[in-house]
Amino acid sequence: MSFQSRLGPAAWMTPSTTDTLQRLAKEGARRVVVLTPSFVADCLETLEEIAIAGAETFRNAGGSVLRVAPCVNADPRWVEAARALVA
Repeated sequence: MSFQSRLGPAAWMTPSTTDTLQRLAKEGARRVVVLTPSFVADCLETLEEIAIAGAETFRNAGGSVLRVAPCVNADPRWVEAARALVA
């Protein structure tokens, strides 16, 4: 488990996703799948910060493949659950 969404110089929850990806690669993990349960839609954090920059960080630390599980986005089951909550 790691934390994303750092903003500015203020202290943030740890460990950071960047630090965790580096640690996993250095410990021998070659393939990881990242789940982002706090995000219901793919956004800049999931797409650029994790899928692109995170994958590069992981590879640079010795990892091979980083995949990001897609967010629920427009999945019909999610849409129906949201509709039911609103109704």
